[in-house]
Amino acid sequence: MTIDQVFEAFDTLRVLVIGDVMLDSYVWGKVERISPEAPVPVVNVQKREYRLGGAGNVLLNVQSLGAEAIICSVIGTDGPGDLLENSLKEKGLNCEGLIRSDDRITTIKERIIAGSQQVVRIDTETDKPVSKSETEKLVAKAKELIPSCQVIIFEDYDKGVLTPESIAEVTAFANEHNVPTVVDPKKRNFLAYNHVTLFKPNLKELREGLKVDFNVDNLDELKATVQHLKDSLQAKGALITLSERGVFIDFNEETHKLPAHIRQIADVSGAGDTVISIAACCVALKLPAKSVAAISNLGGGLVCEMVGVVPIDKALLKSEAKKLV
Repeated sequence: MTIDQVFEAFDTLRVLVIGDVMLDSYVWGKVERISPEAPVPVVNVQKREYRLGGAGNVLLNVQSLGAEAIICSVIGTDGPGDLLENSLKEKGLNCEGLIRSDDRITTIKERIIAGSQQVVRIDTETDKPVSKSETEKLVAKAKELIPSCQVIIFEDYDKGVLTPESIAEVTAFANEHNVPTVVDPKKRNFLAYNHVTLFKPNLKELREGLKVDFNVDNLDELKATVQHLKDSLQAKGALITLSERGVFIDFNEETHKLPAHIRQIADVSGAGDTVISIAACCVALKLPAKSVAAISNLGGGLVCEMVGVVPIDKALLKSEAKKLV
């Protein structure tokens, strides 16, 4: 497949994103006095903005690549839940798999910013696992959507939407239907992702998840640790993001370590979301391991040049990918 064909083929994909979707709220204002009630600044609000957070940023990255992004998650029937659902719909995202529950609160992370300084962040959330009935609804929804999708992304932020039970059931169903599963893990369910297609931790998550330490600059030690990870999960492959050291992939009998692209780093937030989105779309197209790693690594580097969390620019990624090949 040429680069042009790959990027054209992205437009044909349906990608199911299962996990913790949340709302990011930004409140901008000015501080001109200290509160008479306590020694804290009084922020006079000038502007509010809501953005998609958590799995929401993965959805936006998938959509930016030209694929259809479908969310499968559990959120509350509260006000933030309404704002979140409206934000998803405004972005043209498919909400067929969104479950609203009276027994759950919607995660909202509010940042109060005065000038260019963040004064405080307020998190309204629960990280307790979803109930048995919510898990059953989530799994039923996923099973309904999987046959029409070409790849599944598990986007786990340890907020409780994904449980070992739902992970096992969805993965087994996906494997029966030959739909690949790509995982962006966190700590709690790290070792619950058995029999997945591609597992993508970062270096810190790999060390903590396996409770091992190793010299990342020693390629043999890195390879052995990743093999241990694959054996532990009985996973087909693993893609490890190594920050300024680039990425390492062990997938389909191939291993490759690719260096990071030297960039003007403005902001690393959201880079992992871009990497998992590109990797999943590449896996769906059955690209070779080296191509999966190379295009994902390139995309992660490109979004680090932007300030704030922004989805990948498809045209820019394509032109840069052509220079690489």
